Amino acid sequence: MALTAAERAVAQNNPLNFTVPITAALGAVLGFLGGQAAGLGPVVGLIAGAVLAAALSFILSSYLPRGRGRLTAIVVCAVLGAIFGSLAGFVAGIVAGAIIGWCSYWLSLGDYRKGVPPYATTGQVLWHNGFRLICGLIFFFLIAPILIVIPLSFNAENFFTFTPKMLALDPEGYSLKHYRDFFTNDAWLVPLKNSLIIAPFATLISVSLGTLAAIGLSQSHVPFRRAIMAIMISPMIVPLIISATGMFFFYSQMGLWMEDTFGMSKALTGYIKVILAHAALGIPFVIITVTATLVGFDNSLTRAAANMGATPVTTFFRVQMPLILPGVISGGLFAFITSFDEVVVVLFVGAAAQKTLPWQMFTGLREQISPTILAVATILVLLSVLLLATLELLRRRSERLRGMSPG
Repeated sequence: MALTAAERAVAQNNPLNFTVPITAALGAVLGFLGGQAAGLGPVVGLIAGAVLAAALSFILSSYLPRGRGRLTAIVVCAVLGAIFGSLAGFVAGIVAGAIIGWCSYWLSLGDYRKGVPPYATTGQVLWHNGFRLICGLIFFFLIAPILIVIPLSFNAENFFTFTPKMLALDPEGYSLKHYRDFFTNDAWLVPLKNSLIIAPFATLISVSLGTLAAIGLSQSHVPFRRAIMAIMISPMIVPLIISATGMFFFYSQMGLWMEDTFGMSKALTGYIKVILAHAALGIPFVIITVTATLVGFDNSLTRAAANMGATPVTTFFRVQMPLILPGVISGGLFAFITSFDEVVVVLFVGAAAQKTLPWQMFTGLREQISPTILAVATILVLLSVLLLATLELLRRRSERLRGMSPG
């Protein structure tokens, strides 16, 4: 049954009816976790967290404005965390205070109804916020392994687990030794150099062939377009181990042919084979992104250029390419990430001279358990985040160029 305006006002103005109980339940969860970490016991932590959250919620929602109230909650929880848990407790208290302060005002000011119509029922509001909570939990489930790897890369010990000093946020428990090993050890620098050689060339081939294929398949007069498209994007659908097996037999014969015919060295043919194999994996991503960009392309522009005497090549570079460039660059970034992170195909097609960074990481996990892998993984995560941010900026630019979003 829908809450009337008067009922909503009562719920918001009387925090004891609504805000305090929910915030206390959240505080109980946080207190349970904090009590376990501080050694106070789960029951003591649960009760203390619930009481503290309820008291803060009542004071914040009744007497303090939003900005000052949130700061008050952070300071109180940080001080209590420092008392019971030193530096680690201080940091945890800051996080807990920020959560309690946000929840108190989110409930008391009615922010939980934002995004739903004024006439929405209680069940609809509950489902709206429940759905957002589910999405947040799924996101946390996906991102949690990555968030664990990053602090572990600063471990001062050669372990893959958090040490007591790290958990206590002791500066002696953290070090840059694994990053120094990565940037000074030839066992890592050579694979990095190979990845920086293979990935750009594979990306260049993928972008060139994938863009031309996307433009050709976007023409309505091309026969069997759907079948050709299915074949072109099959490398990203077929299991990678199957593709790698087929590439092994194909490129091994091609490498022998290049060595016998042109007198190339095994190292050079190895690089060529890996580059071509990675290009084949990257082409589908370019085709998909460029095809999506071509959906909103106005073909009358190319016809107008032809009427003005422009050649097909001039029309492509002066008219078509500037408009589809965001999609081309996006596809190129996907192809680069695919090549830079790929390990299965290079194990089948490449040799020791073409050992890439993912190959070295795989070897380090299987044979010597090097903690430097954590530092490399962190660097790759940061690189991926940077590339994804670039992709998002290009996507928005493409939408503005096609008039799909305001400038």
